Amino acid sequence: MKLSQLATIRTDFPEAHFWIIRRSSAEHVGKPTREFNPEHIGIRITALNLLLPDYLYYVMVHIHHTEYWKTLATGTLNLVNIRVSDVRNIELSPT
Repeated sequence: MKLSQLATIRTDFPEAHFWIIRRSSAEHVGKPTREFNPEHIGIRITALNLLLPDYLYYVMVHIHHTEYWKTLATGTLNLVNIRVSDVRNIELSPT
């Protein structure tokens, strides 16, 4: 199951439960944050019966710490980007 099946994911999304840094250094790109910025990728869970926002936030912290985003980031050495589609396509497992 893809994350996009359980959540609305887009930029300029002040109603999101939390955000993912879309454009930054390779170390910070993909890092989840609780602070709104129109450039960040907002995630709002729509299937609250299947996935809790706080749980997903910490899953995204784990994904960031495993340096998952470094393989998907594009751009120069000082400024890299991830796409909204990269976040939408994260595979979730029910186990």
